[in-house]
Amino acid sequence: MPRFIDLTLPVVPGMRGVSTEPAFTKAKDGWNASTWHLYSHSGTHMDAPVHFDAGPGTIDQTPLSTCFGPAWVIRLTPCPQQALLTSDSLGVVKFQLLPGDSLLLHTGWSAHVSNPDVYRDAMPRISEELARWMVERGVKMLGVEPPSVADVNNLPEVTLIHEILLGGNVTIVEGLTNLDQLTSDRVLFGALPLKLQNSDGSPVRAFAIEGIAPDALTA
Repeated sequence: MPRFIDLTLPVVPGMRGVSTEPAFTKAKDGWNASTWHLYSHSGTHMDAPVHFDAGPGTIDQTPLSTCFGPAWVIRLTPCPQQALLTSDSLGVVKFQLLPGDSLLLHTGWSAHVSNPDVYRDAMPRISEELARWMVERGVKMLGVEPPSVADVNNLPEVTLIHEILLGGNVTIVEGLTNLDQLTSDRVLFGALPLKLQNSDGSPVRAFAIEGIAPDALTA
């Protein structure tokens, strides 16, 4: 029986770039509806190449086939603050990964989401070596728990890592949660963005499926 695990942070008014207000109410208008204001990189989200001018691709141009497929779960807990992750951090997966596979890095970082001093300012980061390795090996999607793959307080670093990955056709999904609920080392992973025309990114509903052969769709 397939098991679905939601890997998405709730989108909550008051979180970075998010607010909401009533648009209609049942009492006054006959139905309830809200107006939401969403930062394109709020919560669990996907980056498009245009986010760092790493290419012309926008989020609405991202093929659905890019948003779903087999993924390796890399368990890195406990992960030190500001850890610099390399290809050796992947363990045996470094030698098992096939082109088109995705990577989910379980660092436990989503536990710090309510503490921005740690969540944003002390996050584990992707090294230049690992970013280039992923491009060379044809990784489809990289999913991480922190709000970024690199230090958001270091513009040269965050620019370089995004340019390497996005320019090398590695789709980035940031802000994952619940990776501790995954029991398999290999799962089906999906992250579905809103089809926002010409956008540099979008919040996503990210999920994993266990109990189905991860390579079923590629066999």
